[in-house]
Amino acid sequence: MKVLLIGSGGREHALAWKIAASPVLDQLYCAPGNPGIAEVAACVALDVSDHAAVVAFCRDKGIDLVVVGPEAPLVAGLADDLRAAGIKVFGPSKAAAQLEGSKGFTKDLCARFDIPTGAYGRFNNAPKAKAYIREQGAPIVVKADGLAAGKGVVVAMTLDEALEAVDACFEGAFGSAGAEVVVEEYLDGEEASFFCICDGRTALPFGTAQDHKRVGDGDTGVNTGGMGAYSPAPVMTPDMVERTMRELIEPTMRGMAEIGAPFSGVLFAGLMITSDGPKLIEYNTRFGDPETQVLMMRLKDDLLLLLNAAADGMLDQVSIRWSDDPALTVVMAAKGYPASPEKGSVIKGLDETAKLPDVQIFHAGTAMKDGALVANGGRVLNVTATGKTVAEAQAKAYAAVKAIDWPGGFCRSDIGWRAVAREKASN
Repeated sequence: MKVLLIGSGGREHALAWKIAASPVLDQLYCAPGNPGIAEVAACVALDVSDHAAVVAFCRDKGIDLVVVGPEAPLVAGLADDLRAAGIKVFGPSKAAAQLEGSKGFTKDLCARFDIPTGAYGRFNNAPKAKAYIREQGAPIVVKADGLAAGKGVVVAMTLDEALEAVDACFEGAFGSAGAEVVVEEYLDGEEASFFCICDGRTALPFGTAQDHKRVGDGDTGVNTGGMGAYSPAPVMTPDMVERTMRELIEPTMRGMAEIGAPFSGVLFAGLMITSDGPKLIEYNTRFGDPETQVLMMRLKDDLLLLLNAAADGMLDQVSIRWSDDPALTVVMAAKGYPASPEKGSVIKGLDETAKLPDVQIFHAGTAMKDGALVANGGRVLNVTATGKTVAEAQAKAYAAVKAIDWPGGFCRSDIGWRAVAREKASN
């Protein structure tokens, strides 16, 4: 098979690494890719916002399957234009991608189909949003309705924080994504990421993970796109997985089909496991980042065959196997992230680090400049390891971090702390 992967981050490097291992793969292209992806795929300078150019490339190269990594091309309807051109694609339609593209759309869907989530209000102006917040009190959650690269959510512990978040949205901090604001009930519990691959009719559970959104140790500081993750999520017991499928995923699949937007692709549920059970925080319509990095380390099956089965509507014919060994990834970010990451600092030592046992380094925001690998984004490297326990995977990942020569980078020192504490308590 000839495959085109869309994207350039750590998620796409992990997907490319796994797809490249498939015996049915003939050629893997990635647009635009990164220096890590270039080790396993041919990187091509395609403007993925030019859907006609993507279609032309697929026809020219005889692409059998397109895999779309990031959310923006999905929300922009790339999958629809590829399908209209007779090109097979793994990823939801523009209508189905509204589950991520509009938080208000998702909350309304939850209300209509009785999917457990926090109470909410939708607002297109600041005075009404502020009046609702004052009525509800803090803590409360303020979200820009549209895509904001993982940064449009404020978990406000005080009234002032919430009111400032509303102002930030309507004053353009998140561009058009903040033209509407969703204000939600603060949910108390433990967060988890739950993934399914879907073909419009069937949803197959595709692993669990927990990530660390806050920039600082001890889950302090501002929210980021994610500073690290581990899989599986201990809180997602077999009973909790069964409840999540029955109470959230299956009604979502039925609801999307009923409104004429059947969901095909990755359904990524951000969950809060409360005393009442799982509740939906938000849906994403693509693989998580950095959760994909740990999932790919644990997946035993051929990813390409699974994605192809989903694109063909044949998921009822396949099953998915996982390694019992946990995986953990540490995000190394450029100094100044998430506000103003410093670009251009040189990274050394990856060749030696990559030789460490049970370790994979996925490139996120890297580039080549004058023959040297340099930082070219906020989140730059995902140092990922497996072990018999989370503590062992954590130790291997941080040993690899120490072996990387990059003074311009930083990372959290406590990724996986909650799971490691659980392991110690159970011994």
